[in-house]
Amino acid sequence: MSVNIFNEEATEEKAENARLSSFVGALALGDLVKSTLGPKGMNKILQSMSSGDITVTNDGATILKAIQLDNPAAKILVNISKVQDDEVGDGTTTVTVLAAELLREAEKLIGLKIHPQTIVEGYRIASAAALKALEEAAVDHASDAATFRQDLVNIARTTLSSKVLSQDKDYFANLAVNAVLRLKGSTTLDHIQIIKKVGGKLTDSYLDEGFILDKSVGTNCPKRIENARILIANTSMDTDKIKIFGARMKVDSTGKLAELERAEREKMKAKVEAIASHGINVFVNRQLIYNYPEGILAEKGIMSIEHADFEGVERLSLVTGGEITSTFDRPDLVKLGRCDLIEEIMIGEDKLIKFSGVAAGEACTVVLRGSTNQMTVKETRIVLGGGCSEMLMSVAVEESAKKVSGKKAIAAEAFARALRQIPIILADNAGYDSSDLVARLRAAHHQGRTDAGLNMNEGSIGSMKDIGVTESYKLKRQVVLSATEAAEMIIRVDDILRSAPRKREAV
Repeated sequence: MSVNIFNEEATEEKAENARLSSFVGALALGDLVKSTLGPKGMNKILQSMSSGDITVTNDGATILKAIQLDNPAAKILVNISKVQDDEVGDGTTTVTVLAAELLREAEKLIGLKIHPQTIVEGYRIASAAALKALEEAAVDHASDAATFRQDLVNIARTTLSSKVLSQDKDYFANLAVNAVLRLKGSTTLDHIQIIKKVGGKLTDSYLDEGFILDKSVGTNCPKRIENARILIANTSMDTDKIKIFGARMKVDSTGKLAELERAEREKMKAKVEAIASHGINVFVNRQLIYNYPEGILAEKGIMSIEHADFEGVERLSLVTGGEITSTFDRPDLVKLGRCDLIEEIMIGEDKLIKFSGVAAGEACTVVLRGSTNQMTVKETRIVLGGGCSEMLMSVAVEESAKKVSGKKAIAAEAFARALRQIPIILADNAGYDSSDLVARLRAAHHQGRTDAGLNMNEGSIGSMKDIGVTESYKLKRQVVLSATEAAEMIIRVDDILRSAPRKREAV
């Protein structure tokens, strides 16, 4: 006798129904984004029903963030794609497609009456074999500066091949690598300022050594300062009125009002004198600087920059070595920022302020006439792209499966088939004969040509090492780990509970 223990609006799906629901949702999401995979992936049009805005993109991360989902398994795949994006910054489509293909193979195995736990164990064996093969194939050129730089350029080119910037991928790959190499091994991307300016063409973008602030110099202030001593502040520089909401002052004559205004001006003048006593020649404030204090600073030959915003003052503090201060009573305790030169420059039709020779020598600014690609060197090892790594891992898993006894070997072989789906999808999206190409690629790897991959420009099998199609080892490793973890999680589902919506109580 079955007893319903849930609220009448709550729902429950059990056993095969729950598993089927999970598989259907995840496979549908994988099928949605797989046509965008690779350098010749197709575009999707995303239309907002609220604002009517239209976005045309083939970026998996953008698509997955935009769509609203109801299926819990599909939401799990979206979550792993977000983790992939946060951890590595690329491979969101690959991880979603691989997880979906693993689930597609698992669905077939469950149809053959193989228990989900057996499938999970087989997948874990296969995943370990795949990651071991990937690590053995990884190459590290960190000790050779020239080769290492070329590796980075190749990784950037491979990443940009499937983006909007694909036609200018060589130009932007070099720009990104130059910016990253200035960090000298640091992973602090805050040292790289990115400014977008409308106008010109994409290749008008450039890398500028130094820090550029998208603000203007105060009226009548010096436009160029050498050997700058910078005070970075977050303080109110308007006339010090009573800042209590609803407060009012009553005076019995205009003379009294004039006295109040004089007192306010004297108070502001004393504040500006305290600021100037720090021995500075540049004053940068997060908040507005009103005309009166700006005029006093100009008379003293101090360059003033107002409304630098929170991100602006934080980044400026980081690159110039100064500290953000709000009080000015103890100049001896304030750490000033320093740089060799501050000057006003023009980019397009806009005036900006450039800080050259800053304390953080690795600081630089990428000025873009379009969108950007961020990359940071957290992993120096590389692997080959173009389906080469997936086929390499697939072959290694097949060899490993021969040594596994029982039904777990069938699951391991299914894992190898799922890995082979990546080069198949790459070939299909480019309009090539995937059956022929992938069969030749598989044969090449079995013959020992471990650098063989898909040449997407010619529709043939070629050496990825010679073509220069490389990817980060960390990216590929994270794809396999995340996809396997998500697939295992969904395979082991045997119950889906949906809680009843919370009702508001009448007041």
